[in-house]
Amino acid sequence: MDIERSLRIIAGIFIIASLVLSRVHSEYWLLFTAFVGLNLFQSFFTNWCPMMWLLKSLGAKSCCRPS
Repeated sequence: MDIERSLRIIAGIFIIASLVLSRVHSEYWLLFTAFVGLNLFQSFFTNWCPMMWLLKSLGAKSCCRPS
């Protein structure tokens, strides 16, 4: 699986998990949802995302040629 698809599934899992945890445990888990959303938002402008860096360091390949 390439980095871009991996990033989407990981972000989706993080958001769904934090929403579930906010219902069953504490509403403070919504802060994690906001954190993921803000990271995705800033990565649009900077083209840098901590999760993409982690995936690259673990050996995942990009589907597109580097810019």
